[in-house]
Amino acid sequence: MERHPAPYLSVTSWLAAAAMAVCLFAVTPAHAESSFTLFESGQVRPLELSPDGKLLFAVNTPDNRLEIFRVHGGGLTHRASVPVGLEPVAVAARSNTEVWVVNHLSDSVSVVELSGNGNGGRVTRTLLVGDEPRDIVFAGPERGRAFITTAHRGQNIPFDPKLTTPGIGRADIWVFNASSASIMPSTILTLFSDTPRSLAVTPDGSRVYAAGFHSGNRTTTLSHILVPDGGEAKGGLPAPNTSVDGKRQPEVGLIVKYNGAHWVDELERIWDNSVRFSLPDKDVFVIDAMANPPAQLPGPSGFFAGVGTILYNMAVNPVSGKVYVSNTEAFNEKRFEGSGEFAGHSVKGRFHENRITVLSSAGVAPRHLNKHIDYDACCAPIPNAENQKSLALPTGMVVTGDGSTLYVAALGSNKVGIFNTAELENDTFVPNAAHHIPLTGGGPTGLVLDERRNRLYVMTRFDNSISIVDTRGRAEIGHVAMYNPEPPNIVKGRRFLYDASLSSSHGDSSCATCHVFGDFDSLAWDLGNPDTGTETNPGPFIGNTIVNPDFHPLKGPMVTQSLRGMANHGPMHWRGDRTGGNDAPSAQPESGSFDEEAAFKKFRPAFVDLLGRDEPISEADMQAFTDCMLRVMYPPNPVRALDNSLTPEQQEAHDFFFNVPSNIVFHISCGTCHVIEPNANPDAVIPGFFGADGRSAFPFAAQVLKVPHLRNMYQKVGMFGMPRTPIFNPGDNEFMGEQVRGFGFIHDGSVDTMFRFNSVMAFTQGPDNITGLPANAEGDAMRRKLESFMLAFDTNLAPIVGQQVTLTRTNAVVVGPRLDLLLARADVGECDLIAKSTQGQHEQGFFYLGAGRFVSDRKEAPAVSEAVLRQLAGSGALPLTYTCTPPGSGERMGIDRDEDGFLDGDERETGSNPADPKSTP
Repeated sequence: MERHPAPYLSVTSWLAAAAMAVCLFAVTPAHAESSFTLFESGQVRPLELSPDGKLLFAVNTPDNRLEIFRVHGGGLTHRASVPVGLEPVAVAARSNTEVWVVNHLSDSVSVVELSGNGNGGRVTRTLLVGDEPRDIVFAGPERGRAFITTAHRGQNIPFDPKLTTPGIGRADIWVFNASSASIMPSTILTLFSDTPRSLAVTPDGSRVYAAGFHSGNRTTTLSHILVPDGGEAKGGLPAPNTSVDGKRQPEVGLIVKYNGAHWVDELERIWDNSVRFSLPDKDVFVIDAMANPPAQLPGPSGFFAGVGTILYNMAVNPVSGKVYVSNTEAFNEKRFEGSGEFAGHSVKGRFHENRITVLSSAGVAPRHLNKHIDYDACCAPIPNAENQKSLALPTGMVVTGDGSTLYVAALGSNKVGIFNTAELENDTFVPNAAHHIPLTGGGPTGLVLDERRNRLYVMTRFDNSISIVDTRGRAEIGHVAMYNPEPPNIVKGRRFLYDASLSSSHGDSSCATCHVFGDFDSLAWDLGNPDTGTETNPGPFIGNTIVNPDFHPLKGPMVTQSLRGMANHGPMHWRGDRTGGNDAPSAQPESGSFDEEAAFKKFRPAFVDLLGRDEPISEADMQAFTDCMLRVMYPPNPVRALDNSLTPEQQEAHDFFFNVPSNIVFHISCGTCHVIEPNANPDAVIPGFFGADGRSAFPFAAQVLKVPHLRNMYQKVGMFGMPRTPIFNPGDNEFMGEQVRGFGFIHDGSVDTMFRFNSVMAFTQGPDNITGLPANAEGDAMRRKLESFMLAFDTNLAPIVGQQVTLTRTNAVVVGPRLDLLLARADVGECDLIAKSTQGQHEQGFFYLGAGRFVSDRKEAPAVSEAVLRQLAGSGALPLTYTCTPPGSGERMGIDRDEDGFLDGDERETGSNPADPKSTP
């Protein structure tokens, strides 16, 4: 390792002198045994070459860094590592010396200035953007504008997101003047889609394409109240209406799909009168990047519809200008998992397609990547020839300069697919394993092409590495690992979420097909299994169950649940039917129904019954999968104020929620079921209850459901419109026009808004419910306040976690209040605060101890006051980027990267590697 001590020591000496001047003392923070928080953020553009092709930039998502490599004929040589924000997922090079990094959890973009020909770098600006930014491109005049995708929400937005307003686009594109020193966007475009993900730009920079992420497929759920009772014979649910043992199914909802003329079910019956909105299914948008300000093209030329259900990435053919969109298409209008013997059909082994959709002036042309699969035959032992030809979860893509070849990273297949673009466009390609490049690391998410060297560089997320591929030999010739702070059980278990070659006999399906990056797909599915029988529901229950609580195999539509935040929240699935409660007595914190590990392992049969595997994965593999997924956490709530306060209206609703009995059946408050106890089961790996504690209750429907947590209600905004039904107070029942989502709230997604949910008759004031919500304007006002509070519901992490600010000699007045906020929230324990910079080519790190004191990444250096650090940045000597990290992770992220007990600065001075726990002074 090269050593350049002089610049580093000069800053250290300055700090030491300043510290002595304010009479502080040396402090060594306690070492934390485990500090990693798993969010499983999906990478979008993880790799980028510098314009001159000499450097490769890679996002190190788990380590919150930008890695810089020197490119040469023999491969890659690591040159520098630059701390950025939390969960970086995309990188774009503006020039050979300036790189922009999108930080998904920090809601920020780090502008990195390189030094020493890529041997160093530092963040010079931090741009604050909307919630969960995902991608970035440079386009417009001289490619001088940065376009960034974000959700239409977040604490950094300069406008009201109107979360309760119908017909609002939920996809934002933030546009910055890249050459300006301003941290404010020049404009923000709002597109009529749900949360966006990827971007692509034409070779001349004049057009930008922006894609929705969960773009939907024109399906929705009808409430069970709108479906006649009595089964198919009475105009209700399609048969079968009993399970194989003859037990009649509960009366449940029904999934319908818009076919271009009508809303129909699987029997082609028309349900138009039961749907009060339309879904235009606008998926990819066309932006004039040269306009001032940039704007979506008007009319039909400004969007493409019907592209796919989940849109991952895009690439533009540099010759033809055609756009390729990697996506999956869901078949959630079809019902049932299992063998299909009793019903005569099921979705086993075929519930979606992996596709690349071609966009051009001729329209939208989806191309099924796995058309070789015989879906009538399932399920051959693995490995098999059909499986080996398949490509699953297509993500990143790149096109050769002559426009003739497309390379596709197949996240779920551990390889890169190669397509002749003409054959792809004409749908004449023949799937063939010979056209695939296997990768040793697994989980490819993105790639870049180095045509001068005949090389392809591929990010492999499973092992946090970069594969080097010889494009002429079509083979991997090198594999370069980046430092990974993830515990071994996360690394080992991640594969079982994504790897379709292992999960399904066809090789095209995995858990991540629906649980996209460990979250959900914004769809409902009817995955009952009529070939099985009723199972006992062991509870425990809140109050009397009213209806038969047992688990009937025909459960009806259920929206896909996230795999985030399962720890410490009891049994799984909406009904809690994945439970350990029938195997052991139930008791907190981890016995019976409260044993999340036992509950998650109950999903093992789904590998056969849904994914279409010949047999379940091994118990050891299921254990590894369990160990990984129970570590995934929800991000902070982007709707709640950064200081964790509630508005006066939200506070009023909070007090009603927890203190006023409003339930006509049990005369209990909302908070009796939807518990908030942040410190519940404090010895758990992830403690706390956030809307649920694992118990079940009667939900005023035909089935008993597990009480749902409320941490992700803000993700479900975007469906408005519902017919009048007898279980809700009347109002807002007219046709609501175009919407961006087909699924809303509760277990089946049939309720459009939280306001509607709070209007259920069971919560309404009456002779038997005198403290309920009045059925008048006063009651509606409180329902609106409750809606606002529930959208801002507590999560495991405070809103401040991930937030950043960069302090320089020119912006102290502007960023000072935000830095004050970060310090204040750290002082109350909501986050660990760190500060980072680079002097010359040497990183400098600080960790906040509280009470206004920081320690540096050198053991012998004295603690310094936060005022001293501000003075240092204000003098221009050391621009500092402050970041609020998850509690318990600050020491690792700030001063001891590899957690070996030796501080990073000390390691650099002695020549050991701060990113290798085996390399110590």
